[in-house]
Amino acid sequence: MSDLLAIDEALELVLGRVRPLPAEDVPVAGAAGRVLAEDARAQVDLPPFDSSAMDGYAVRAADTPGRLRLVGHAAAGRPFASAVEPGTCVEISTGAVVPDGADAVVPVEQAVVHGGEVELGEAAAGAHVRKRGGDVRRGAVVVPAGTRLGPPQLGALAAAGAAAVRCARRPLLALVATGTELRQPGEQLRPGEIYESNSVLISAQAASAGARVEVLEPVADDSARTRAVLERALDADVVVTTGGVSVGPHDLVRATLADLGAEEVLWRVAMRPGKPVAFAVRGSTLVFGLPGNPVSALVGFELFVRPALLALQGARDPAPPYRTGVLGAAVVCNAARESLVRARTSVADGDVVLEPLGRQESHMIVGAAEADALVRVERGDGRLEAGARVRYLAL
Repeated sequence: MSDLLAIDEALELVLGRVRPLPAEDVPVAGAAGRVLAEDARAQVDLPPFDSSAMDGYAVRAADTPGRLRLVGHAAAGRPFASAVEPGTCVEISTGAVVPDGADAVVPVEQAVVHGGEVELGEAAAGAHVRKRGGDVRRGAVVVPAGTRLGPPQLGALAAAGAAAVRCARRPLLALVATGTELRQPGEQLRPGEIYESNSVLISAQAASAGARVEVLEPVADDSARTRAVLERALDADVVVTTGGVSVGPHDLVRATLADLGAEEVLWRVAMRPGKPVAFAVRGSTLVFGLPGNPVSALVGFELFVRPALLALQGARDPAPPYRTGVLGAAVVCNAARESLVRARTSVADGDVVLEPLGRQESHMIVGAAEADALVRVERGDGRLEAGARVRYLAL
C-alpha cells in the first residue's frame, strides 16, 4: 500500500491548491456563517457613554454614606439633563447615562426613600458604573479576519455599530452523482437499482460549510453524458462527484476529467472507508471525486472538501477540528490504512466517551445515521482497547 497517501499528506496537497475567493460587502444581519475577509472594527466606543450597571441612584461617592436630596430621574435613552451637585442624587435605571458629576451608583436595594430624600450606604468611586469604551474602543478590532461568524460575533458587530462587513464570496459547489443504477427517492425501483442519497447528503454538508450548491442531474455510466455534465460542472468554484473514481470499466470520472483538462493532484488515500478519493484542479476550480458508497462520501467530504471550502472563504484554520476523547469499547486497527470509525458520544467523569457503532461497512448509511462522531484510528497492528485516548471529529 506504499502508493497510498496518508490523510494528512493528502489534505496538505488539497489546501496547497486553494486560493481564497474575492471579498464582498455583506450586511451584518445576513452574515451568519460567512468568513471575514478583513478585520471588523468598532464604529463607536462600547458602551458609548458611562452607564449604570444597576437600578439605583447616581451619586457623588464623596457624599456617601448619607441622606441625599433626590433631584431627578435617568432612564435608558432618557438622560438626566443636569449635573449631580453635592448633596443630591438621581434615580437611575440599568443602562442609563450616568449624569455629569456622579461617579458611582448605589443599588436600589441599598437605599431607603424618605419623601424627597434618599438614605444611602457608602459607595466607592466607580461602583456599578460601566465605563465608556470598557468593552471596546472605537477603531479597535471586534472580530478578526478569518473568523467564521456565529451568533456571538454577529451580536458583537451589531453592538459596535457595524452595519456591513467584508466577507469572502460564498463558493459555488456543483454536485454530480454518477451511476446507471441510481434513481430518485419516490421513484419505483427496478432490479439492480438503488435510491440516490449522496446528493442530499453532500448538499447538506456543503451548505453547512458555507457553500452555495448546484445539484446537477445524476449521470449514467455513459462517456458522452459524463463528459457533458462534468464540462458544465467545471464552471463552478468546486466540483464534487460521487462514484466512478475506482478502477472498474464503468468508472469514467477520472479519465473524463483528464480529457477536459483537469490536472489530477492525488488519487487514493490510506483511509478506511473512502480510499479511492481523487482530487484534481482545472484553473481555479477544485474537483473532488468521492466514492459512491454514502459513508465513504461523507467521510471524504469531512476530511478534504469541507477544509477546502473553508479555505476558499479565508478561514484562519480550515483543517478538520479534531477533539479528544476515550474509546468506550475496543476497536481493531488496520495495518495499511487509518480508520474513520463511526461512534456515538456520551460524557462520563469529564471525558467524552466514544462508543463505536456495530455496523461499519461503507454502504451502511442508515447505520451511520446513529453516529455523531468519526473516530480517527491510526494504522497499526492489534487493536485499541476501551479507555484509549483518541482523536475524533464531531458530526
